[in-house]
Amino acid sequence: MSLAPDISETLARARADLRMGVPVVITAGETAALVLAAETLDARRLSALHALGGGAVLAISGRRAATLKARAYDGDLARVSVPEDATLTWIRGVADPADDLKTPMKGPLITERGGDASLHRMALRLVKSARLLPAVLVQVFAGAQRFAEENRLSVIAAEQAHERLAAGSPLHPVVNARLPLEVSEAGRLHVFRPEDGGEEHYAVEIGQPRRDLPVLARLHSACFTGDLMGSLKCDCGPQLRGALAQMGAEGTGVLLYLSQEGRGIGLANKMRAYSLQDQGFDTVEANHRLGFEDDERDFRIGAQILKSMGFSDVRLLTNNPGKIAMMEANGINVTERVPLKVGETDHNRAYLATKAAKSGHLL
Repeated sequence: MSLAPDISETLARARADLRMGVPVVITAGETAALVLAAETLDARRLSALHALGGGAVLAISGRRAATLKARAYDGDLARVSVPEDATLTWIRGVADPADDLKTPMKGPLITERGGDASLHRMALRLVKSARLLPAVLVQVFAGAQRFAEENRLSVIAAEQAHERLAAGSPLHPVVNARLPLEVSEAGRLHVFRPEDGGEEHYAVEIGQPRRDLPVLARLHSACFTGDLMGSLKCDCGPQLRGALAQMGAEGTGVLLYLSQEGRGIGLANKMRAYSLQDQGFDTVEANHRLGFEDDERDFRIGAQILKSMGFSDVRLLTNNPGKIAMMEANGINVTERVPLKVGETDHNRAYLATKAAKSGHLL
């Protein structure tokens, strides 16, 4: 028996460290790499990195590399050589697209080709899961593990981390209680907590839906701006209230409220995307300039919650065929797609058109 943290707990520590600007070390066999998130890097730690002797690269996603016209020899990522005199301004200019239109020429950027990029790939995956910009300073060097011990840094074994991240984090029910709602007094809120220390997810159960019949269900990703503030830039708030109203009218249903803000990139990055939209880019283009995919959400979470609650068949309230495919792939039978077309405004009409044209939504 050991009181030491397992890989899930170590990953949670590493995410917290990166968000605070603290480096972590990723290992693969005898190879190890020092990793710092570009977004939270400060001048003191950049100077310390330069003092290690050079050789650091700034790993960015293939999407961000395409924006910068940098060659992504590794396909899904590019390892940009960091000049010995690189400043915080230079690093943040490559990592963050906020000023791309003001200063479009970031380079010339020299990218590495050849060699193993697996540690860089894991570093990008880790920083994404921390809801930070997908850009990391990586320095591979001998003695990195000893360096980690001397500096009390978190150490992550790449193979274990890959297996854990690929599998997703198990969810466990924490508590449920009666919650009378405007749409139905027969409401009940269920709270689910992931093992990896991530954000909790919720299920709102309306009435007493039978487990042996298809239940009217909605997978709703959290949207602070739309759900709480009444934003006109998206249709999230109307979809949330419309789904609950339909469940209330039918007398039964289950709405999953998943903590995957901004299609899984987090609220800060979503606001960065909004800022880019103000510069003329559409939703998908903004995500790509930031270095993200169109949609970074994990719908396995929804399937896991439904199974935990005893549901195997659903009538899914959605305009997104991708949700149906993910539910089917994860053991939830979708007997019917129930359209949910609400909330179009002058402010979000272009956004909805992009969802239809580029993300395959049926609008």
